[in-house]
Amino acid sequence: MFSRSVSQGMTYQKVMRAFSAKAKTATGCNFELSDTQKEMQELARKFTREEIIPVASKYDKSGEYPWDLIKKAWNIGLLNLHVPQDCGGMEVGCFDSCLVGEELAYGCTGISTALETTGLAQTPVIVAGTKEQRKKYLGRCIEEPIVAAYCVTEPGAGSDVAGIRTKAEKKGDEYILNGTKMWITNGGVASWYFVLARSNPDPKVPASKAFTAFIVDRESEGLTPGRKEMNMGQRASDTRMITFEDVRVPKENVLGKDGEGFKIAMQTFDKTRSTVAAASVGLAQRALDEAIKYSVERKTFNKLISEHQAIAFMLADMQIGVETARLAWMKSAWATDCNMPTATYLASIAKCYGGDVANKCATDAVQIFGGAGFNTEYPVEKLMRDAKIYQIYEGTAQIQRLIISRQMLNEVKQKTT
Repeated sequence: MFSRSVSQGMTYQKVMRAFSAKAKTATGCNFELSDTQKEMQELARKFTREEIIPVASKYDKSGEYPWDLIKKAWNIGLLNLHVPQDCGGMEVGCFDSCLVGEELAYGCTGISTALETTGLAQTPVIVAGTKEQRKKYLGRCIEEPIVAAYCVTEPGAGSDVAGIRTKAEKKGDEYILNGTKMWITNGGVASWYFVLARSNPDPKVPASKAFTAFIVDRESEGLTPGRKEMNMGQRASDTRMITFEDVRVPKENVLGKDGEGFKIAMQTFDKTRSTVAAASVGLAQRALDEAIKYSVERKTFNKLISEHQAIAFMLADMQIGVETARLAWMKSAWATDCNMPTATYLASIAKCYGGDVANKCATDAVQIFGGAGFNTEYPVEKLMRDAKIYQIYEGTAQIQRLIISRQMLNEVKQKTT
């Protein structure tokens, strides 16, 4: 089983080095997956086909949180993939996590978001947590099928993270948190939260020094999840407002040092945006597959609609988008695993492009289905609703373009000075 290989240190870098050493004719890049990676991918694919796809419509209509699938995925080792080995995890790299994430998203991105959001909350603990914090909070995720949430967005601060108003006031050996978070995925079902709050009230202090990061337990007095939001898509995901009223957090639950919270939050996105990009590709691939299947069954003007050039070209454009978006997440995930300085830039490209491709593929699939595509009895209308969030969460498409353009222009400036 793949988990045994990974737990013995089969990181992505080691796997690829080993494979490259055996390759006789490989030059430059090599896109062949290792046997371990193929096992991981196949396990996720099988779980998606057998467990997720048959119930995706039910969860979309009910909005129920998929606890049964969380437990099943946890049991077979599809959750907590990147948790370090010293905490009981498999410590797989970003690339391998993305392989799994694309497969799960193929079945239902609402369910895959429920399955994978805990990874977003875990990443700050991996990045900046002490040995004790990692053992306690990451270890709990290994010991039982619990979930966690990433608490940053607020009613008035989404992409503008520096505009966060939730306050953390230090009193003795603890901090007192007051404020409201919004659109928090896993908000009502999490056992613990990663929370970013302003610890320095001086408005002139830069964001890099104004915020502190915390781990906050769900049972903390004064922490109150709001009602479940009914969103356009990804309805199996639990999204809520979280209110903090004089919530006491011990200093032992501070991540990093006081004032380092913003840096930790940004480092987290650097490592998780590739996973979001991979999920968007999973949705795009599903839209393409559904469109192809329908196009070779449906006839108009006495021939299959796939034989009409207008439809054939739409399918070709969808295929181009899927393939190139997949290459984008692969490169960004590889850069992340190799700790390359371009990882942030490449992750923004992958996330931005993947979200756009997912939306175009889903929209084109609905168009190919025609009137049937607008009906809830067919799968593509759900794909279209689910796709939109990929241009919004974990940094909007516009924010990604801002990051990309700044990097480009900085490089130009460096070359001309």
